[in-house]
Amino acid sequence: MKKQIEILLTLLVTIFLFSCTNGLNTQKEKNTFEPIQTEIPVRPAGQKDVLGLVAPRLDTVRVGFIGLGSRGPAAVMRFTHIPGTKIIALCDLDTDRVEKVQKILDGEGLPRAAAYSGSAEVWKELCQRDDIDLVYIATDWKNHAPMMIYAMEQGKHVACEVPAAMTLQEIWDVVNTAERTEKHCMQLENCVYDFFELTTLNMAQQGLFGEILHAEGAYIHDLEKVWESYHNDWRMQYNREFRGDVYPTHGFGPVCQALNIHRGDRLDYLVAMDNKAVNIPEYLIEKRGIDRDSAYNFANGQHTMTFIRTEKEKTIHIQHDVSSPRPYSRMYQLSGTKGFANKYPQPGYALKGEVLEGSGIPNYENMNPHSFVSEEVKNSLMQQYKHRIHQELEEKAKEVGGHGGMDYIMDYRLVYCLRNGLPLDMDVYDLAEWCSLAELSRISLENNSAPVAVPDFTRGNWNEIQGYRHAFID
Repeated sequence: MKKQIEILLTLLVTIFLFSCTNGLNTQKEKNTFEPIQTEIPVRPAGQKDVLGLVAPRLDTVRVGFIGLGSRGPAAVMRFTHIPGTKIIALCDLDTDRVEKVQKILDGEGLPRAAAYSGSAEVWKELCQRDDIDLVYIATDWKNHAPMMIYAMEQGKHVACEVPAAMTLQEIWDVVNTAERTEKHCMQLENCVYDFFELTTLNMAQQGLFGEILHAEGAYIHDLEKVWESYHNDWRMQYNREFRGDVYPTHGFGPVCQALNIHRGDRLDYLVAMDNKAVNIPEYLIEKRGIDRDSAYNFANGQHTMTFIRTEKEKTIHIQHDVSSPRPYSRMYQLSGTKGFANKYPQPGYALKGEVLEGSGIPNYENMNPHSFVSEEVKNSLMQQYKHRIHQELEEKAKEVGGHGGMDYIMDYRLVYCLRNGLPLDMDVYDLAEWCSLAELSRISLENNSAPVAVPDFTRGNWNEIQGYRHAFID
């Protein structure tokens, strides 16, 4: 009888274990998924990728500016301080704005530029000029892609304010035009030149944090005080009509560079979540007298979070919030196998002490990665790992200004690369990847936060270049 009981118990345990294993297998099968796919158009015949694109050197970069509202005038001012440039033309719908910017040139003792204004299509005349090399676009978002495409078709390099394209169709049209014309198409993402972010990128490239496994970025900026300053209310209207992270590039750009996106790794898929909009609808009710139902018919969430996984199993978290009463933040975090970097709300580094052996940094043996290094050590690190770009431009950049100097560095580097026939710091595929979050996050949100595949905008060549680097002539 005892033997029979033992046999029965063994049989029951076997059945139980089989059931558990089968259940786990079933659960594993349930967890497999196929992300939502978007169309990747076939590269048109005769075209090739423009990775590492170089163009003939330009002794003088002749520039035409389109859009002289918020960002344009400051850009013109910065170009008056960049050697090897000539401001050829200025364009805006508003004639008075053109005249105000002409006075900037007057103040610098420079000749006035050709003026274009008064028509929604007059910018095309600027693009058609044969004495312009670079078209610099600082208009509202909806006009960015058509202007970039037309300018490249007229044989011009283009630089465009962020975000440079708002839909996947626009992005593919821009990529195809850049490949067909072999003209530079750069998104004017200034935050990649921030002093903390660029220094930290240099640290990461030199292995200070080990292998970077996770990164975070954001655009958290309460815009309540400036909503009324946008021409024809274009930015508010865009947020009312579109759901998703519509302004991702400030947080996304720097972390993509640190993770070598399309330079050895690629974005694989994303998942997005948001919460309900409250502050902007209440603003519309209180400040504009809009009825409650109309005000709350608002597409964009108050806070949008996008989670991204890369081909090489790294993760990225990007956030967008332009209405909550919170301190400004771009997050900017890098988390690696040997250390951590964080900019907001307090810049700091946490490192395993051994990574600093032989570095000359004081008391590195006693460092604990559970807390930030001391202010003294942080300052020593930032000085020791100061990027070559900052070594050469920091003093002038802070003098000229533009978000603390990073705008000047952005423009200077653009001109430097054009004058020396070098690949730009940001190419058209960076533009495509960083802007794609707008529509891809919307697709995820509208499908109950389903995973969505991120297209390979290089169409198979994301591993052709190994590692992100800035180009120099020596």
